[in-house]
Amino acid sequence: MWAQHQIKRTLSQPHGLSRIHALLSDDSIAHRTALADTLCDEFSFHNAHGRRQRASCLKALRDLERAGHFELPTPLTAGSTVGRRREAVPVEAAQSVPAAFEDLRDLYLIPVADAAQRAIWDGLMAHEHPRGAGPLVGCQLRYLIGSAHGWLGAVGFGASALKLAARDRWIGWSDEQRRTHLSRIVGLNRFLLRPGVRCRNLASWALGQTLRRLGADFEAAYGFRPWLVETFVDTLMHSGVSLKASNWLYLGCSNGRGRQDGQHQQAETRKAIYVYALEPAWRAELGLAAAPSLPFGALAPGSGLDGESWAEQEFGQAPLGDKRLSDRLVMSARLQAEDPMRAFTAVAKDDWPAVKGYYRLIDQADDSAVTPENILAPHRAQTLRRMQAQRTVLCLQDGTDLNFTSHPETTGLGVMGRNQTGAESLGLHVHSTLAVSGEGLPLGVLRTRFDAPQPKPKGPRKPVTERTSYRWIEGLQDCAELAAELPKTQLISVMDREADFFGLFVEQRSRPEVDILVRAKNNRRLCDQAGQLTGETLFDTVAAGKVRGHLELSIDRQSTRLKRSGQQPRVGHKARTAKTALRYQSITLHSNDREDKDIDPVTLSVVHVREQSPPANVKRVEWFLLTSLAIDSPEQAQQILEWYCLRWRIEDWHRVMKTGCRIERLAHHSAERLERAIAIRMVIAWRVMLMTLLGRETTELPPELMFSDVELRVLNAYTRSRGRQPVETLNDAVRWVAILGGYLNRNNDPPPGHQLMWYGYAKLAGMCEGYLLSEAMK
Repeated sequence: MWAQHQIKRTLSQPHGLSRIHALLSDDSIAHRTALADTLCDEFSFHNAHGRRQRASCLKALRDLERAGHFELPTPLTAGSTVGRRREAVPVEAAQSVPAAFEDLRDLYLIPVADAAQRAIWDGLMAHEHPRGAGPLVGCQLRYLIGSAHGWLGAVGFGASALKLAARDRWIGWSDEQRRTHLSRIVGLNRFLLRPGVRCRNLASWALGQTLRRLGADFEAAYGFRPWLVETFVDTLMHSGVSLKASNWLYLGCSNGRGRQDGQHQQAETRKAIYVYALEPAWRAELGLAAAPSLPFGALAPGSGLDGESWAEQEFGQAPLGDKRLSDRLVMSARLQAEDPMRAFTAVAKDDWPAVKGYYRLIDQADDSAVTPENILAPHRAQTLRRMQAQRTVLCLQDGTDLNFTSHPETTGLGVMGRNQTGAESLGLHVHSTLAVSGEGLPLGVLRTRFDAPQPKPKGPRKPVTERTSYRWIEGLQDCAELAAELPKTQLISVMDREADFFGLFVEQRSRPEVDILVRAKNNRRLCDQAGQLTGETLFDTVAAGKVRGHLELSIDRQSTRLKRSGQQPRVGHKARTAKTALRYQSITLHSNDREDKDIDPVTLSVVHVREQSPPANVKRVEWFLLTSLAIDSPEQAQQILEWYCLRWRIEDWHRVMKTGCRIERLAHHSAERLERAIAIRMVIAWRVMLMTLLGRETTELPPELMFSDVELRVLNAYTRSRGRQPVETLNDAVRWVAILGGYLNRNNDPPPGHQLMWYGYAKLAGMCEGYLLSEAMK
């Protein structure tokens, strides 16, 4: 298999520089071309056709000369015209292009094969594409889209990005593998349908036709076939619908750096990254394990999560670049889950190889394939299976701050805030999407993003894609990507007040496959259907509307909290049943931001609930809930309210991670290592939550669903010792684990919570270990 030569890297090594110096001192080397040809022959710098890679070698020599390693012979010619392009001439507009694809006449796609076709391609790109005609770099192919109506568009391929964090994590390759095989990824650098062409399905047809012939055309031109194609989409201008229709895979967003951004100036806008596999077996060609994909068949929420097999199901075959690392991940997660509150060294006890293996996994190089995304990839795939089994899934988005001020030597942490003395608190912000069923059962972690916040610099506002609010849009985009794999499941992205910004509503309008449900924060201006401001505002108009019904809301007890670093004080209150009035209506919103003044208004539904007679000195319950779902009855409005109330599940999950898994007590040398350790505990916290809620809400399920045979034998032995009946249902098992954790199990006690479950499960793990030891000694 032909692999890309690393010419500059090879020549910059001591033996390469030594050979160049020897050749330069040889009188037989009269000019640069002769030097390059000699080096190509000696170091086997040949392309897949066996031809010398002279141009690449000459470029490497010039770069090394500029670095001061040697002085090359004077060029034989100066001011060469090679590579100069003539000024591009505009191309005549296409005539009478129909709006329906089937009405197009004599549609065809041709590769650019001569100077006349290249002039047409250059003219189209230079005058009609926002980024112009290039130049493209590396191995290049160009195509024209023609018809009886005239030229309709053009396509151009060139070199891929040198480094791309989201892509490289998804592939899971090492730096050496990336340098060797980067040429196997081709960049879709230009795609143009002319501004005057408005024909449905033409873009998908052009992409499909181009990709079907790209491999063979590339091999004919350069002697090898590419494996993947990558491209970038500016989501402020395009939605990527044509790419989705052509089965491209969305990977995430770029960092806003161009190919030549050696100074990390990030002058480009952040763009969505998509890839398309030309060769199905490309991972095998690289020697990598298959990436986790959506397995066949829907999965019940608790299936496969017993103590013995859950870690293999949720972490097995993670694309970490080495199967040994994937196996170590499974073993480490299983051990940590036995006592999530303790450090791994305490959980592993005297198993020194397990401890070394865990830290070898966590301490991989920052640019390795061991990333939070890859650690969570198998769990995400299983979460999709659990979502398949549901009619409605709520994708709960929320963020939380993690405080690591007690570990000032950890590198890469952000500044979370300052106290009155100016001392900084250090930590990370985590923004996640947790999938739950319409009844509130947690199905899994879909996505998580870590940020190290920094103080806001003075100056102009950042581009939209670089603002902290863009996290919510990225979460919505990710849910929209999943919708194609869940055609029978209704997806609703549920968010709190921080997500109330106009850009999110505009984004959902372009992604109708996912609905949104957001608690309103801003008292926005209202418009009529024509987009004209009415002078009315959201809160006042809806609150003055007709009462459509009355509801009773159960309000949980809230403890008083004093002000402390990073947290505002909170007034406590007792649990109560709030009697509320229900209103709902359709409204049309206009942006309050001057930046969005030219964007069309957005029509949404709003549900308003207001507590009628709150207790004295207690803040009244009043919510305005904005949703893209249509509401035609009080029952539908009540359903919206019930779904929003389930948003607290993600806050419960955060609490389990912080208190039950103690992620803020983790001590690692860098933020990257912390993120890996936290990713493992995210799944452990989800499993604790699911175990608690399944036992509480689905009492008829068998205990084997979440507990291993050994765990059930120990629980039954414990119940016998207390003179009680054996465990028969999952509810029984969960209650007895909670009793181990301190649950009193009195008649009037509420169901056990997550905290008692993680205490009890840790004690059960110790009891199981003692049982196994006693069995081994028999």
